[in-house]
Amino acid sequence: MSEYAWLPLEEMPNAMGDAVGEAVIRHTADDFQVDEELGFDPDGEGEHLLLHVRKRHTNTHWLAGQLAKLAGIPDRDVSYAGLKDRHAVTTQWYSLRMVDKPEPDWRSLDPQLIQILAVYRHRRKLRRGSLQGNRFRLRLRQLKADPERMEKRLQRLRETGMPNYFGEQRFGLDYSNLTQADRVFSAHRHRIDRQLRGLLISAVRSQLFNQVLAERIRIGAWDVPLQGDYFMLDGSRCGFAGDPEDRHLTERCRQQDIHPSGPLWGRGRSPVSEETQALESRVLQPFADWRDGLEHVGLAQERRSLRVRLDSLQWHFVDGRDLVLEFFLPAGCFATVLLRELIRYADYPA
Repeated sequence: MSEYAWLPLEEMPNAMGDAVGEAVIRHTADDFQVDEELGFDPDGEGEHLLLHVRKRHTNTHWLAGQLAKLAGIPDRDVSYAGLKDRHAVTTQWYSLRMVDKPEPDWRSLDPQLIQILAVYRHRRKLRRGSLQGNRFRLRLRQLKADPERMEKRLQRLRETGMPNYFGEQRFGLDYSNLTQADRVFSAHRHRIDRQLRGLLISAVRSQLFNQVLAERIRIGAWDVPLQGDYFMLDGSRCGFAGDPEDRHLTERCRQQDIHPSGPLWGRGRSPVSEETQALESRVLQPFADWRDGLEHVGLAQERRSLRVRLDSLQWHFVDGRDLVLEFFLPAGCFATVLLRELIRYADYPA
C-alpha cells in the first residue's frame, strides 16, 4: 500500500486555539477518576451476574480474565461495556454468564486493587458500547496558566462544546495501530489475533473521521452547518439529512440540539451531499485503500457527531496550583480531547 498523508492528533487543530496553560495529569491514580454509567437498571434475574467494580492500577482485559478464573467459566463468558485506563481509579461493569454455578467468593481478589461494589442478576450479556457514558473527575497538578484566561476557556467550552476527536489512546503507542493496519487489509492476509484485528480496524476508521473533523475545524465549520450536512441529535445515535432550505438548522446547532457529523467509513452510500460531500471526498481521497479495506471487512457506513456537549462541566482551583475538573462524556468520547483544548500536559501514569 502507498504511504498515507495522515496527521497525528497532536498536529490537528484545536477548536479553541492554542492551549492556555500547562499542567501534569495522573501524578497519582486518584488524579484520574472515571465512573461508568450504564444508563439502565439491572434486571434482578437471569443467567448473568452483573458486577459493579472499582479498580485501581488494573487493566480491564486482565481483570476480566481474573474474574473468569475465579468463577470457573471460560473467558468468553465474561464481558464489559468499555475499556478503562489502567493508570486511574475507575468504576465499571462486568457481566459473567453463570449458568448453574454458585457465586464466587470475591474476597480472594486483591482488595488493594479491586473492590466489588455490587452484584446483580441480569438477563443479557453486557456488550461493548452498551453504556450511556462516563463521569470524570480529573486533577491537573502544577498548573501554569493565567486564572482569568483559564476561566474564559472553560466557560467557552461549557457553552459551545468540544470537538469529538478520537483520542490518541485509540491508535496505540506511537500510532502503531495505524502502521500495522495494512496487515489487515493486504491481499495476502496475515493470521492475526481477533482482538488485535479489531483494534487495527477501529484505529483506521477513527483516523479517517479525525481527518475530516480536523479539516472542518480548520475552515471554521465543525460546529455550524454546511450545505448537505447530516446531523446527529444531541445525546442520540439517530440523525437526519439537512434540508438546504431549512433556516432553523443554524440555530439548532447553536443551541446544541443537533450537531454536524463526520463519517465512520464502511459499506453503503454516504448520506451527505453538496458542500459536505465535496469536503469529505477531498479529505479522504488519499485514503482509498483504507476505505476499500473497511468496506471489504463488512463495516456499514455510519456517522458520528463532530461535537460533544459539555454543559455538565464544572471546575475549581485548589491551592492556586491545581485545577479540578468534573464532567460527563457520552460513550466513545475522550477526556484527553477536552484537556488538549485547555492545556499542554505531561502525562505521568502513576
